[in-house]
Amino acid sequence: MIKGFTKDYRLYSEALQEEVQMFIYFPGSYTPLYKYNVLIAQDGQDYFQLGRIARLADQCIHNKEMANTIIVGLPYRDVQDRRQKYHPNGDRNRAYIRFLAHELVPFLDREFPTYQMGMGRTLIGDSLAATVSLMAALEYPHTFGKVILQSPYVNETVLSEVNKFDTTHLIDVYHVVGTEETDVQTQNANERNFLEANRKLSTLLKDKNFSYFYEEFQGDHTWTFWQPDLERALVRMLK
Repeated sequence: MIKGFTKDYRLYSEALQEEVQMFIYFPGSYTPLYKYNVLIAQDGQDYFQLGRIARLADQCIHNKEMANTIIVGLPYRDVQDRRQKYHPNGDRNRAYIRFLAHELVPFLDREFPTYQMGMGRTLIGDSLAATVSLMAALEYPHTFGKVILQSPYVNETVLSEVNKFDTTHLIDVYHVVGTEETDVQTQNANERNFLEANRKLSTLLKDKNFSYFYEEFQGDHTWTFWQPDLERALVRMLK
């Protein structure tokens, strides 16, 4: 098995008025002669360290279960930065979504041999990182055609945006949540029933006829359960 490699990059964002750090995984057989899918991971450092996503990609690509894919990890600076950018009501949420669509995607398409279409780009995230991934896909469905949601935070803003969305054929959704996610401690020290909220989201996504996969795993709101689910998510969405 040829192991892939990861490089660090930085991109100045006008939307966010800051330099954005990212680390990008390339398959071991990477060559500019071929085109690649793109997977963009919010909570990027967690996906690379806790999710071990690069190792999983090496394995899945080697086994021909997953297409050649460049994986872009976008880390957050601290919990406050994460909430401001990822929470649907966060102060910098709109600017972060603009950064993804209008700055990050053009950078990736310019620098690397990517499939420059919505179905060639997947967003992934856990908890709030899943929420901002979904919201970005809903706002820019021609840019982001696939989204992987691991236990997303769901509130009325999220449900309202999904309900208003009409071109559901443009987005393919993978969605999991744990049966024990009934009293999740959030950043503002409140407890939320993620399971109940995710079931509401699931019902809505099904009713709206999205291309959609949903499952409830036996576990709670932690990487202990998201990491084992990740291989299936990659294979299903990037086969």
